[in-house]
Amino acid sequence: MRAGTSMGGARPKATVEDEDALWLAKFPHRDDRWNNPRVEHAMLTLARECGISCAESQMTTIGDKDVVLIKRFDRNRAEKGYLRSRMVSALTLLDADDTPDTVDKRQKWSYLLLADEIRRAESGSQSKDLPELFRRVCFNALISNTDDHPRNHAILAKDQAWSLSPAYDLTPNPMIALERRDLAMAFGNWGRYANRVNLLSQCERFLLSREDATAIVDGMKATIGEAWYRICRQVGVSERDCELIRSAFAYEGFGYDLEDPTIATDDAEELPTTRPR
Repeated sequence: MRAGTSMGGARPKATVEDEDALWLAKFPHRDDRWNNPRVEHAMLTLARECGISCAESQMTTIGDKDVVLIKRFDRNRAEKGYLRSRMVSALTLLDADDTPDTVDKRQKWSYLLLADEIRRAESGSQSKDLPELFRRVCFNALISNTDDHPRNHAILAKDQAWSLSPAYDLTPNPMIALERRDLAMAFGNWGRYANRVNLLSQCERFLLSREDATAIVDGMKATIGEAWYRICRQVGVSERDCELIRSAFAYEGFGYDLEDPTIATDDAEELPTTRPR
């Protein structure tokens, strides 16, 4: 364990076998502000309550440390081992770069472009997967998940057909800012602004009518507001850690009206004129 693994990413992890399946074990880090494994397990549970297809997860303990196990959806048990499913990250689909240091690279970090690429790659799942992608954007905005970069989205083929992979790497990021928080990828007329009006501004690109998209956004906001604390406590997140992450959920700026709908830039860092709803 001390030697580390080659799984990549910012956090310590390893692949383990349990109950004839492969799981990604994600360990705590000494710099964590809260119990990240339990919080991630809680967010996956919360996402499922919001109707999102997620990777299966469970908690275990190694020594005196909590570890979250995420079932690998790209591996399937076979007679002589495991079969590997084809999987392509959104980073590859978008022909994007890991580090969006320039405007042209940042412009490719876009849920709208990802929706277009899913249309091209999939043969019959778009009507299910594009509304599902919209739900994931809503969820990320409502829990302040600012780690929704293109490597944290993918399409998967267990046979010939491609479809959106289960959601994974869902983590809240409580911040001081109350007026504006940005996701990593753009999704509306106001770019990356995690805001209700911005979410609805391009809902048709996800094959959703304004009425259906509004119902999804408002229903998910209500579910998260009611359920996040209950679920966190049910899966063992401490009272202290709940208080530390509380401000991540449905922050004030999410509900602001945006008075200038002509703003349509993917990388604008200026806050549009807003007023509370």
